[in-house]
Amino acid sequence: METPKRLFDFIDLMSEHRSLDNAVNAKVNGKWIGLSTKEAKEQGDNCSAGLLQLGVEAGDKIAVISSTNRTEWVLADFGMSQIGAINIPIYPTISSEDYAYILNHAEATYCFVSDKEVLDKVRAIESQCTNLKGVYSFDKIKGCDHFESLLSKKPTKAQTDEIKTRKSKIKSGDLATIIYTSGTTGKPKGVMLSHNNIVTNVIASQKRLPLTYGEAKALSFLPLCHIYERMLLYLYVYSGTRIYFAESLETIGDNLKEVNPIVMTAVPRLLEKLYDKIYARGAELSGIKQKLFYWAVDLGLRYEPYGQNGWWYELQLKIARKLIFSKWKEALGGNLELIASGSAALQPRLARVFTAAGMTVAEGYGLTETSPVVSVNDMRNGQMRIGSVGPVLDGVTVKIAEDGEILCKGPNIMLGYYKDQEKTDEVLKDGYFHTGDIGVIDADGFLKITDRKKEMFKTSGGKYIAPQVIENAMKQSTFIDQIMVIGEGQKFPAALIQPNFEIVEAWASKHGITQVKNESWSDNKKVHAKIFDEVNKINDRFGQWEKVKEIRITDDVWSVEGGHLTPTMKLKRKSIREKYQTLFNSIYDL
Repeated sequence: METPKRLFDFIDLMSEHRSLDNAVNAKVNGKWIGLSTKEAKEQGDNCSAGLLQLGVEAGDKIAVISSTNRTEWVLADFGMSQIGAINIPIYPTISSEDYAYILNHAEATYCFVSDKEVLDKVRAIESQCTNLKGVYSFDKIKGCDHFESLLSKKPTKAQTDEIKTRKSKIKSGDLATIIYTSGTTGKPKGVMLSHNNIVTNVIASQKRLPLTYGEAKALSFLPLCHIYERMLLYLYVYSGTRIYFAESLETIGDNLKEVNPIVMTAVPRLLEKLYDKIYARGAELSGIKQKLFYWAVDLGLRYEPYGQNGWWYELQLKIARKLIFSKWKEALGGNLELIASGSAALQPRLARVFTAAGMTVAEGYGLTETSPVVSVNDMRNGQMRIGSVGPVLDGVTVKIAEDGEILCKGPNIMLGYYKDQEKTDEVLKDGYFHTGDIGVIDADGFLKITDRKKEMFKTSGGKYIAPQVIENAMKQSTFIDQIMVIGEGQKFPAALIQPNFEIVEAWASKHGITQVKNESWSDNKKVHAKIFDEVNKINDRFGQWEKVKEIRITDDVWSVEGGHLTPTMKLKRKSIREKYQTLFNSIYDL
């Protein structure tokens, strides 16, 4: 079988040479419905024909806004890519104002939406989008054209010929998609990725994932509008891994037990929540069962790969896996062996404890602009080091600039930002993409990320503070769910903290602390003292000028919808600062 060169080649080649039954699966009306690779190709061809019927030309932009991952997303992506249309995936949770900006900036001619909630947001700004000719929904919604109407007829001979002609004209270096980065400030930037950018990243990344053709199952739930999950979708197709789309974030637990996947992707936030739930259940145990649970957790938190802790540790780990960790694995479907973590920095304790439990967490690093993977850990061949993001992928070159910034080049580097040469020139210099991240490469070739260049700040005393380093360390406390270190231009660093409310409530109940009527946890002095005590334990790791001197607790759960986080779960620092300006002022007596 020849090597894929364009995105649609993945389904094309696999359907012809190595078709799988139930290759793509989604739950419909309570039942898992699957398509074989051949059926997915046939329906994708139908989609292409439907788009041709609409008059879609090569180079036309089509937006896809879906609140969940689903089979229709795959068919739409395949259908448009093989006729030269450009996929514009949009995060469903962003504002209608951002919908309008992206649809207009990309000059989208059609838009696919998943459900009524997304449709309503599009309808609210549809009149502002002068290029938009039509909207199609994946769900059946009264008053909206249904996506199925594009799949209802097989291509005519003329359409089949047109599809073949279009495919033959598409080169690997041609633009395939424009992905608008969520951004922490300002308007989103449209990252232009070619077929070659993504295809080469798939092939290089596949070497790091131990998936056996025809045997592996993957549960997909991270948004396909992000290049991380999307690239892995192509990788699953290429590696013969059956894909199951989770119904929602709320149903992941049930879906894991139904599907029993071998692999899934995750962001650190999800792993933190899973760990917190498991830990909370352990705290409910009593007697010898609780002692065994805590013993196993403590053992897991000291885990090092490749037997580095010695034979006695390995023997204890074997016992812990049988008595305790097997139940963790069972709760996550029973077969889960690999969790690919990306998007944000992962707490080493999470990588240790899940890997100790038999579910290897392979942390990687990348950006939308790098299609996305630059480096990733792999338990095989000694290519894993906890606390790092692994060795650099084959074909990608990374060097560290004098100021510590990570620079990279390779076939995965974007074509540029759509309609923005100035910003493109700011990050693509001398053949290298300037990531904006600070990092180091150790003697064995493992890359470590230490901070974001733009997020570093100076105190009034002239000392540099790397907030992400401090935040990542502080989040090792189970009491701290989210934290933002502040203090630019001030005498000392401080922090705004969203506590883990479940842990706080359990701790308060255990210590006989009850809330006064109308009191919030942020006002409770004992809770404040406990969380500040947690902060001070971790403060000891830092220099005097880096220590967090004061904290303020917020009552809100920091969320994408609340404007605290980007869709990829990164802090929107400017927005958080504005939301809690009163708390900021109270720290520095402003």
